Amino acid sequence: MDIGVSMFFTDYSMGAGALGQAAEARGFESLWAPEHSHIPVNRQTEFPGGGAIPKKYYDAMDPFVSLSIAAAMTSRIKLVTGVCLVIQRDPIQTAKLVASLDQVSGGRFVFGIGGGWLAEEIENHGTAFKTRFAVMRERIEAMVAIWTQSKAEYHGKYVDFDPIMAWPKPVQKPHPPILVGGVFPQAARRAIAYGNGWCPLAGRAGAGELADMIGGFRAMATEAGRDPASLPITLFAAPENPDMLKRYRDMGVARVVVSLESEPAETILPVLDRWAGMIEGLQA
Repeated sequence: MDIGVSMFFTDYSMGAGALGQAAEARGFESLWAPEHSHIPVNRQTEFPGGGAIPKKYYDAMDPFVSLSIAAAMTSRIKLVTGVCLVIQRDPIQTAKLVASLDQVSGGRFVFGIGGGWLAEEIENHGTAFKTRFAVMRERIEAMVAIWTQSKAEYHGKYVDFDPIMAWPKPVQKPHPPILVGGVFPQAARRAIAYGNGWCPLAGRAGAGELADMIGGFRAMATEAGRDPASLPITLFAAPENPDMLKRYRDMGVARVVVSLESEPAETILPVLDRWAGMIEGLQA
């Protein structure tokens, strides 16, 4: 089981390049950058974690910029959007961003995506909240067409364009892995329908419930005609608990992701050092 690390990169946090280098040196497999374009002042949507929306959500840098800096300063670690809100992005331009980052990183990009939860943020981008998952599917399908075809076209309800030529194409073939974030069973179904992996939150389920969800996901994949082994499971927000990490590993989880606070290096590096010891223990 691999360990990734995630941070909302801000103008006061440890930089993406420095964190990428530190994580790579300590055996982390991937570096994740979340996304929020903005937080509307007037909103009715409640924060899923309860209470006020944390400041780092307001302050987050663009994930593609952060991961590009990390790509230039590392050589092995995978670079992941965790998650990219594709419903808030133009699909043609986003396809170019993904392909460009995959090129400059030498094929190290992983495309984590999600439908989002903040209705007012989503609707400020022109997408009705209730249609967001249909929009997300069409935009992903359109991007796959752009990555894999020399003259791509797509005709859907929300995305519609005649044949276009768009380069670069990604290094990874047919395209970078698409990991779909979200809860069981809805996001699990979306991952099976058009993704290459599923990313639920670790903290929202006990070990027994999580084992049931993983079993359910694999059964759903088999029923849909997909090999469960081709749809690895990534758990977000992993606890700093060696015993729990081993239980996740034994359940067949492919990767867990550590969520770091948006703090400077002097706060973050000791946390990475503790996790480095757990990474060694998992590999023993």
